Formats: sequence, C-alpha cells, structure tokens
Amino acid sequence: MSNATLKQIRAFVAVARSNSFAEAAAQIHLSQPALSIAIKTLEESVGGQLLTRTTRTFALTPEGEDFLPTAKRLLGDWDDALEDLENRFALRTGRITLAAMPSFAANLLPTGLATFKQQHPHIRVALHDVIAEEVVRMVRTGRAELGISFDPEAQDDLIFTPLFEDRFVAVLSPGHPLSPATGVDIGDLAHEDLITLQSPSQVRQLIGELMSELQLPFAPAYEAHQLITVGRMVASGLGVSIVPALCEQQMQEVGACCRPLRGAGLMRQVGILTRRRYPLSAASQAMMEVLQNAFSNPPAGETDD
Repeated sequence: MSNATLKQIRAFVAVARSNSFAEAAAQIHLSQPALSIAIKTLEESVGGQLLTRTTRTFALTPEGEDFLPTAKRLLGDWDDALEDLENRFALRTGRITLAAMPSFAANLLPTGLATFKQQHPHIRVALHDVIAEEVVRMVRTGRAELGISFDPEAQDDLIFTPLFEDRFVAVLSPGHPLSPATGVDIGDLAHEDLITLQSPSQVRQLIGELMSELQLPFAPAYEAHQLITVGRMVASGLGVSIVPALCEQQMQEVGACCRPLRGAGLMRQVGILTRRRYPLSAASQAMMEVLQNAFSNPPAGETDD
C-alpha cells in the first residue's frame, strides 16, 4: 500500500508545473536536495518513476503525465478543505440548525437573530419552531445543535443553560369581566371555558399539575396545536387561557389581553439545550453567546404584580 504524503505530492506538482527543480524548491520552500528526496520517496512509494532526469532537464513519464491531473485535484481539494475549515472557525461561513419552542421563536428570537446576523452575516441559520418536547428530541438526536425550551429537568444526556425565568399569565378577551383587573387569581379561571394546547404540550401539563395541586378542576373546553390559535380563540370570546408571559405580545397582536396570575406560582426556566459530550461548532458557540447576552434578563412583562 502506498504511503505517499501530501508534501511529496506537492513537490511532484511543483516540479511538473515549473519545469525547474530550483524554481519548484523555492515555490514550496524546500531546498533542492529535500525536493529531490521528496520526489524519489514518492516514486518508491508508488513503485515506479514519475520523472525522467538528465543532467540538465527532466520530463514526465507516461505514468507521471497520467498522475499529474489527479495530483493537482488532490492538492486543490485539500487546499479548499483547509480554507473552508479556516472560514468556519473564523465564522466567515457555516450553518446552524436551531430548534425553539414557538412562543420564543415568534416573540423574542428574531431580536437575537438580528444581532447574530450583524455580527456574523455569512452564517446560515435553519430554524425549527416546534413544541418544547420536540425541541428536546431534536437536540438529543443531533438534528439540532441548539435548542431553546423550558428546563426539561433530569436529562442526563443534555445540558440546560438558563436564560431567564418565565411566569405564566392569564389571557382574556377584551370584553371579559376580569380584563380591567391588574391581576387575576387562577381560581377565578377554574370555572371558565379554558382553552389550552393539545397534549403532550409541556405548557398544558404545567397548568394541569398546578390546578390539581390547588384542587381546581382542569377540563379544557377547547384545545389547539398552536399558541397563536389559542390567542385568536380567546380574543373571539370562546374562553380564557393561561400562557407563558413571553407570549404576551403575540396574544395582544391577535386581540387578546394578558393579566398577571396572582399567587399562582406557575413559572419555568427558559434556556438553551445542548448535547452533553458533543462539542458545539464555532458558529453554534457564537450563537449561544449572542442568545445569552440578549436574553440574560426576563422579557418585558415578566415581573411580579
């Protein structure tokens, strides 16, 4: 089996291109004796002559002529690969696959992406706005390098880096009797027509667990797959809902109004998920730093009443 090295192939191509050992040696920064040894070692490695030499001239053998295009292509591919690698580490090129729960993707993430684009305009970003449970699955299976979700808790194969704590708010129609209030007790919503996300939504699960702890009934009248749909249903007067505070702007845009939940204790950490034991690419590491800088404080509206 041949043990030809990149250095030997580069020496062969330099000689073939320049028609001069002296010029070739200068091009690749070798002494002429070192260049001759590199060519000789390459020929020994492949089992035959690639150059024929006289005192003053040399010529490619038929085998050398046939090998030259391949050697040039190998060097070109190698140089291109190194340049691409350098560009990736320098963040001049690259691609990130990011998964984020829709409430974050629609309301806060665009600001972070705009900051990232200003700093690294040539990095492409593929965004998957999926429910929190799917964010966890995508990161766990390597389909996404970064995920933004609620803290999944007790996941040995994942690392959760907190960004902020998100409190939940009540969502009401503008004409609802509770809409003028500065805060709403979760008990006030227990006997209303409740609109929630469909299972296996983590938001729905949290609401159900809290209402069970408070010995309040939990029997949603309507269920939807997307929070934006929940907001429109509430705005239409079909019922009330409870959503993360980071959705407040989204709820207001579709005509609903949000009020803090008094004493409900319904809150979760929002943060970045990565796979344990799998280092991030340079581009994803840069994205993580941007997100941490942008969202190290709670979003507007996420304060105690």
